[in-house]
Amino acid sequence: MFIVNTYTLAVLLSLVTMLCWGSWPNTQKLVSRSWRFELFYWDYVIGIAIAALFFAFTLGSTGGEGRSFLADSAQADGSNILSAALGGAIFNLGNILFVAALVLAGMSVAFPVGAGIGLILGVLTNYIALPVGNGLFLFIGVALVATAILLSAKAYRNLSRKENNVSLKGIMLAVIAGILFGFFYRFIGGAMTTDFHTPEPGKLGPYTAVVCFSLGVLFSNIIFNTIMMKRPVAGDPVTYNMYLKGKSRDHMMGILGGLIWGTGLVLSILSTEQAGFAISFGLGQGNAMIAAIWGVLIWKEFAKAPAGTNRLLYGMFGCYVTGIIIIIISRIY
Repeated sequence: MFIVNTYTLAVLLSLVTMLCWGSWPNTQKLVSRSWRFELFYWDYVIGIAIAALFFAFTLGSTGGEGRSFLADSAQADGSNILSAALGGAIFNLGNILFVAALVLAGMSVAFPVGAGIGLILGVLTNYIALPVGNGLFLFIGVALVATAILLSAKAYRNLSRKENNVSLKGIMLAVIAGILFGFFYRFIGGAMTTDFHTPEPGKLGPYTAVVCFSLGVLFSNIIFNTIMMKRPVAGDPVTYNMYLKGKSRDHMMGILGGLIWGTGLVLSILSTEQAGFAISFGLGQGNAMIAAIWGVLIWKEFAKAPAGTNRLLYGMFGCYVTGIIIIIISRIY
């Protein structure tokens, strides 16, 4: 199977993960106005599963290093399979709430809050479980991201006063989603081997772990998204019949969103052997900066914000960039 053999490549792939995780919500912006996120989400989880299987049967099944996907799957312990699938279920619940927060609060706000909280908790839990890198540098980087969250929240309060449309529900959903995001990665990490070249018996290789994770997402969605369809955070309930009658373009946008996010996850997991779980996860969670750039520059979410808001946004971007750089160098020094 394909394995990442250098820290430089691991960082590059983690930065691509950040780009993927920060860009997939744009696919939801491109669907029909009547296509609710609960309907979009079914295609999104299908896209994640397709991405996981595609990489498993391509990169995960070629080359002479490590265990190939099928061989790895055959020897895996049930407890490790369950752990990775549970990580998928935890992520899925958080992501459903997160997509709801995007609808209510906007990309520029929901991403810094949800992804930022997820970053802080995720780095802490993964570093405690497997400390890789300079802890001081790593947590300084995390502190800068936390500062970026506060600046984003202040910018949103300015915008809300201007437009009189504060969505406390959206912010709270982003917070809950962030907490769930902070723990799902550890369930994958706990199921995986730390040596991809000579993997431990019973442990999962990176491609098997991602496939098990995607199955956890897919099957848990039957429960979580069905509940969300019947009791939506905004608007009237939606039905399966409405999903079946959706336009091809709307279905394709959902699948594309899942493919983008799933690709990011594969690259992130492949980076963990060289970078460690805390750093790899931390870099991927820099997606908030990417999403905020989309929201501010492309979707013009702060176009009507009062004077001075731009300074807060520039400060947020500066803190994120500096934090990400420090997280990167924490593995070197």
